[in-house]
Amino acid sequence: MSSDADYASFLDKANQDTGSKASTQSKKAVGTKSVNTAVPKALEKIEEYYVSDADEPFEPVSLKYDGDSIPSADELAKLLSHDSDVSSISQTEFDPKGQYKSIIDAVKRAGSDDVRIFRVEHGSTRAEYYVVSLDTKEGRIVGMKALAVES
Repeated sequence: MSSDADYASFLDKANQDTGSKASTQSKKAVGTKSVNTAVPKALEKIEEYYVSDADEPFEPVSLKYDGDSIPSADELAKLLSHDSDVSSISQTEFDPKGQYKSIIDAVKRAGSDDVRIFRVEHGSTRAEYYVVSLDTKEGRIVGMKALAVES
């Protein structure tokens, strides 16, 4: 049988940091870059989670945009530099139980009363949901996004 010192050495080795960089990289590979201009202060303060197989926090969205209306799904895909499927969905599809009303209201306050919701595909089980509005004064699309794991 091994000594206590050998066992303690084994435990120390097993509990060493294995390099959390790998998990950070894999998480970044799933998401899209959604901020390239100043984020409205009201959106930075939101601490809500999107409920899916992995409850993920909503994150601010602020993208430079010079259009006069909220972009289409294709235009949003170009803004995000995303080459997979981006689709526009209804508020009922996104929030059938009304649990994200505070997110939608915050996005309205940060932009205009017109809010659109998009689903950005990331493979067969992951997607990002974008709740966005147009801030014409600052020339940007503002809103919130959350990653969803859907198995």
